[in-house]
Amino acid sequence: MSDSFYSDGAAAQPATRPEQAAPRLMLQGITKQYPAVRANDDVTLIVAPGEIHAVLGENGAGKSTLMKIIYGAVRPDAGEIRWEGQAVEIASPAAARKLGIGMVFQHFSLFETLTVGENIALALDEPFDLKTLSKRIREVSADYGLDIDPQRHVHSLTVGERQRVEIVRCLLQNPRLLIMDEPTSVLTPQAVRKLFTTLRRLAAEGCSILYISHKLDEIQELCDTATVMRGGRVTGHVKPKGETHASLAQLMVGHSLPDYTRREHNPGPVLLDVKALSVESDDPFGTSLDNVSFGVHAGEIFGIAGVSGNGQAELLSALSGEKRGVRADAVTICGKAAGRLGAGGRRALGFGFVPEERLGRGAVPAMTLSENALLTAHRQQMVKSGWINAGAMRAFAKRCIDAFDVRCGGVEALAQSLSGGNLQKYIMGREILQAPKVLVVAQPTWGVDVGAAAFIRQQLLDLSARGVAILVISEELEELFDICDRIAVLAGGRLSPVRATGATNAEEIGRWMAGLFGGREGAAPSAEQPAHA
Repeated sequence: MSDSFYSDGAAAQPATRPEQAAPRLMLQGITKQYPAVRANDDVTLIVAPGEIHAVLGENGAGKSTLMKIIYGAVRPDAGEIRWEGQAVEIASPAAARKLGIGMVFQHFSLFETLTVGENIALALDEPFDLKTLSKRIREVSADYGLDIDPQRHVHSLTVGERQRVEIVRCLLQNPRLLIMDEPTSVLTPQAVRKLFTTLRRLAAEGCSILYISHKLDEIQELCDTATVMRGGRVTGHVKPKGETHASLAQLMVGHSLPDYTRREHNPGPVLLDVKALSVESDDPFGTSLDNVSFGVHAGEIFGIAGVSGNGQAELLSALSGEKRGVRADAVTICGKAAGRLGAGGRRALGFGFVPEERLGRGAVPAMTLSENALLTAHRQQMVKSGWINAGAMRAFAKRCIDAFDVRCGGVEALAQSLSGGNLQKYIMGREILQAPKVLVVAQPTWGVDVGAAAFIRQQLLDLSARGVAILVISEELEELFDICDRIAVLAGGRLSPVRATGATNAEEIGRWMAGLFGGREGAAPSAEQPAHA
């Protein structure tokens, strides 16, 4: 590997050269111990002025804790933070902002019913005049190509526009260090290009950027340097542009990633058939579905792309049985009209479901893994004559943990104690071990590290090869192109035309994600269209 260092111990970064400016940020020996885990272990990190610096690592590697320490949300147990050459203690986010540190979180912290200007005002530490602030928002947003109207209410904004609000909110504080946590997870390819232009300009003006992402192609394209973490320790320091996708992945997970294996199989009959599905959203800020039709064949993976907030939640609710009252024939599962059936009735037909929200819907945080197995897998001999078979429950949970490489404290570990990637593997395993005939999966690898993502995608490919009809709803275009046979886009509650994956590309799908469908807008081929047509 070029310009890289790798070892099993902590790795200090190269010292700055004499002609370089003093580091904007220097962490030395940062350690943070929680009761069950050492999240950060003697971490050293150096970020120069104007540098775009990536922090890479698996789920649970300690990245988020480290960013929270820099932003003042968590206090370290040991170590030193130096800001522009001076030792500092960052006691709170407000103290971080006074230093010039801003952070754009993965999950936006905006109030739907307030305007853009009002949301930005809430984050300001100094007195403000809303009229003057609105003028400043327009000036800054236009100057950086992030145009946003301060008078618009947040509920009317697209996800990309909401991210602009978060970034502009930071820019108004004149940051000298900007932390970006998974900033492109909900953006179209076109919006990603605009974001990169903005970040490069900020760096050229001297702002340092800490960039957290699992998307290695973005890291290679955008970042000057990268610090790699594993198990709470720094294990490497590289220049991403001199690395390959494979070498970066190996640094992160400690071993090379296997290539996806596709098994030959011929698509069979339609097992999930959706016909002219129209659903009014219960959420005042949601998106209603308008005449959505598609079919998923046995043995194929059908992908639906789209920026969140375009009807995905409403579609998932209608498919899973949480939303009742649609026409009986609007949703057909394995030849049976299921539109009026509840979630239990659909599962009895062979339906499996992995929701987007892991904690709260996919799993109950305060329940053990064995107890969470019971929630959807109780038909697997866990209940007899109304009595729960605790032994069968624990045996199923252990089989899931072993088969899907779930790293946890055993079957009695609480769901909330697992990292995002490990909890996702458990939930996926729980559904797959029930041998579904139809599986609907939302955001299967969202926020999951490259190792866990590769494992989950291979499981879906293997399942489709066994004749299961799989619907994947995801904002990760790379994922959809990697594993799907056919792909469509949900935008504004309407479904685009359906394409064989090899007959389209990310640019076309990106345009469709903005609602710009080619041909008949919103029209989808019938469910009986061949899977690879």
